[in-house]
Amino acid sequence: MKETKENKIEEKLQIPENFNVELHKEKVIIKGNGKEIEKILSLHNVEIKKEGKEIVVSSKKNTKNERKIVGSVVAHIKKMFQGLDEDYLYKMEICNVHFPMTVKVEGQEIVIKNFLGERLPRIAKLEKNAKVNVKGNIIEVSSHDKDAAGQTVSNIELATKIRKRDRRVFQDGIFLIEKPGRNL
Repeated sequence: MKETKENKIEEKLQIPENFNVELHKEKVIIKGNGKEIEKILSLHNVEIKKEGKEIVVSSKKNTKNERKIVGSVVAHIKKMFQGLDEDYLYKMEICNVHFPMTVKVEGQEIVIKNFLGERLPRIAKLEKNAKVNVKGNIIEVSSHDKDAAGQTVSNIELATKIRKRDRRVFQDGIFLIEKPGRNL
């Protein structure tokens, strides 16, 4: 529900039960279901306050740009609540035409060996709070933090990016096949 005054825009968001919200300047920390997400939302002209069981996102100006920013902040906070309820799950598929590759999780890294017959393994960084599970040729990336899961998927795709070769011939790689809310 948006409330507008002459030069102010304000949007209120209910805090669900069993969730605890802490605000420290630009940092929003939400705890619930034994998990915790913290995000820095440092945006010019936007103020985030906690009033009882509500989070109030407001801006002193009521321009088109400020309305967009306030809407984005509210959407981020809603996604944080949603992630604490249920993990975000991304599915990726290992596709190899020329050389069979092996994918393993070692600590905070995903190691991709024998990609296009290369002797050195390619390494993708595993983000904090993200879990990776390799089942055959399917990789599942899950996390309660949507940004961490999405960044891990992106790191894996970038690690297997093919350069200086014809993509029509070399179709090897690890590709996203399913993401939360959509099948590709």
